[in-house]
Amino acid sequence: MGGVTVAASTLPPHLDRLRIDVDRLVSRLDALAEIGPLPGGGSSRLALTDEDRAGRDLVVTWMRDLGLDLGVDAIGNVFGVRPGRIEGPPVLTGSHIDTVGSGGRFDGNLGVLAGLEVLELLAERDVLTDRAVGVAFFTNEEGARFSPDMMGSLVHVGGMPLEEALDTVGIDGATVGGELERIGYRGALPCPGAAPHAFVELHIEQGPVLEEAGITLGAVEGVQGISWQELTVRGQSNHAGTTPIRLRRDAGLVVAETAAFVRRLAVELGGDQVGTVGRMELEPNLVNVVAHTARCTIDLRNTDEATLQEAERRVQAFVEERAAQHGCEIEWRALARFEPVAFDPAIVAMVEEEARSLGHSVRRLPSGAGHDAQMLARTCPTAMVFTPSRDGISHNPAEFTDTADLQAGADVLLRCLLRLATVAEGDDPWPAT
Repeated sequence: MGGVTVAASTLPPHLDRLRIDVDRLVSRLDALAEIGPLPGGGSSRLALTDEDRAGRDLVVTWMRDLGLDLGVDAIGNVFGVRPGRIEGPPVLTGSHIDTVGSGGRFDGNLGVLAGLEVLELLAERDVLTDRAVGVAFFTNEEGARFSPDMMGSLVHVGGMPLEEALDTVGIDGATVGGELERIGYRGALPCPGAAPHAFVELHIEQGPVLEEAGITLGAVEGVQGISWQELTVRGQSNHAGTTPIRLRRDAGLVVAETAAFVRRLAVELGGDQVGTVGRMELEPNLVNVVAHTARCTIDLRNTDEATLQEAERRVQAFVEERAAQHGCEIEWRALARFEPVAFDPAIVAMVEEEARSLGHSVRRLPSGAGHDAQMLARTCPTAMVFTPSRDGISHNPAEFTDTADLQAGADVLLRCLLRLATVAEGDDPWPAT
């Protein structure tokens, strides 16, 4: 995949003055949040549920109202494209509208609806771009119902076979293919899909770095590598009062020690290393019984692949040692594994330039969370724009980004899309990828 040729750093006056309508953007964010509402202003729209279908229907209605060329692919990704002056792949933006079980109103939704706002603004001002410009929302980005996360964009770029994705069984026993059929979003466009000319995703940071530093926007240089595994430990149930400690085969103890080790390891490795045991289950889960089975998830992340692999090796070695010590057996199940991703330097620099051109402070930083952009980066030049998250909170109904920051992020997105959709002198409208 080659890099992208970027048009001149200054836009012509009639485009330079364009700003998105933040009130309309907020109104749409509010309307989407009303689907699957939670107390405190959040939403629950797990992928391919009835709530997700209702959210999809609403966004598709807005796309149709703008007269976009609408397409749905076989994994349920939805694309709305506004044609340009020339033929060729579009400059694409977007994100996702599915949520975790207790999600906020900005995660994913901001990227989709800000992209829609850009297209509406171009239509209102009769702006004809050289290249087509489109917005997409991708299926099952969160991975809260079906693993892995970012499934739709992964299938779109050819990183996961379509049939394997369709056969995936969710936490409730449903399959991706069955639910796509049920909600009417198994489309006709092929997977893998055609690569866009470039992709830029606007997203909330979902962390505290920008707010803590007093910075308005982030120019995201890449995404941390992610390793998700499920560990099952099998021991023996026994009476909590009569079984001596030295004779116990306590599965729960192995998982508990593993959780503590994951935290110690992250501190020891330092840098960008993080580690989380986010889910634990004990069986029989009774106050007076030693657990015979324990399960947990282990989430390891790092911007450096070698360090991430070291963390994986050390966790596995620790678990094997503790399981043998306590007379337990172990079983691993891989849930997701993605290497760190570096974004296109030219587009990262563009994000930085455009933020400064509008008078905003900006900082380069990596993303600690996974995003659809990291999948699109496999097939086209890609980058992201971050807006601050108040108190670093996300995946929570309390998730919040100030309206002024929404405006700043969406305006930078607009300007980046306009520059990428402009054919520079000597540029090939259809670069090889």
